[in-house]
Amino acid sequence: MAAYRYDYEVITQWITPGERVLDLGCGDGSLLKHLMEVRQVQGYGVENDPEKLLACVRNGVNVVQANMDEGLSDFEDGFFDHVIMSLSLQAMHNTQGILAEMLRVGHEAVVSFPNFGYWRHRQSILNGRMPVSESLPHQWFNTPNVRFFTIADFEALCEINGIAIRERLAFDEGQLVKDEANFLASVAVYRLGRN
Repeated sequence: MAAYRYDYEVITQWITPGERVLDLGCGDGSLLKHLMEVRQVQGYGVENDPEKLLACVRNGVNVVQANMDEGLSDFEDGFFDHVIMSLSLQAMHNTQGILAEMLRVGHEAVVSFPNFGYWRHRQSILNGRMPVSESLPHQWFNTPNVRFFTIADFEALCEINGIAIRERLAFDEGQLVKDEANFLASVAVYRLGRN
């Protein structure tokens, strides 16, 4: 694994050895490569960036080029045990659509995202600047993020759409946050299912 990502550890714990896993917005394929090595999963990635697709191939990851905002019509209902979207949900235009598709093609979905309600992000806005942090590494003018939401916003969206939250873990700089996650956590990781 190239760079340490604590959400990889959480996701790895939620995956049973030998599962079929689909990683949406898989980047260079490092999460799938990790899961193939430590959980012997049958992994497939979806990515739209040509340079990242090439990186996946170099990492030995099966990858398909697709625009996820258009859905996952190439995949059968319930084919995957887990469908993962790690730190990419905030870059989706069709948030509700992709969540529905994840739960259509997978038995369970795993998502992680930066929490825009994090206290340091709020402080940055109070100081007159858009936040830049480990979980939000881009400047406002070059960010791939199109959705700016909090943990509370995401949980309300799940409730509206009948999505069951099976587990949530929240972190600040890699440390588990147990209380006041919407304020104190910079990143959240969820296991989701159908109600």
